Amino acid sequence: MKMNKYLRAAIILFILALNIGCDQVSKSIVRKDMREYQVIGFVANHVTLEKVENTGAFLSLGDSLGGPVRYILLLILPLGAILFGLGYILVKNNIDRNKLVGIILIIGGGIGNLYDRLVHGSVTDFMHIDFVIFQTGVFNVADMSIMAGMFIVIIDSYLKRKEEKKATPAEN
Repeated sequence: MKMNKYLRAAIILFILALNIGCDQVSKSIVRKDMREYQVIGFVANHVTLEKVENTGAFLSLGDSLGGPVRYILLLILPLGAILFGLGYILVKNNIDRNKLVGIILIIGGGIGNLYDRLVHGSVTDFMHIDFVIFQTGVFNVADMSIMAGMFIVIIDSYLKRKEEKKATPAEN
């Protein structure tokens, strides 16, 4: 079934807006109601909320960069990637549903963190998981969205490749 391109674009933008909205609402609550480095523990302190302002990228990478390099790596390149991705999903109509959802999640998370960098000068991170053998850095809803989107895209690609191998007869 072929979907109207305007309806498709509206659905994409709606999902994107929900994604960004959830991220921004959660960060707004944390900025308003928590002090920096305040820790609130759950599940015997294996899951904690801790407000941290991250001036870098993922896991604070690039926070010590300065000048034009910082501007290019933390603002210009992410903005270019987001615009390219958004253009790609709005123009290319034959992206399968799983991959499309994954890309929307990646773009939404990217927009949420880029917005923070532009408006607040840093990204508000606030979730941390520590189950001894598994521990994360401090992250936010946008980071979860990016990771979930990457997971969906990778799994989808893996399953598609597996299907293609089954469909093609083995060469002798």
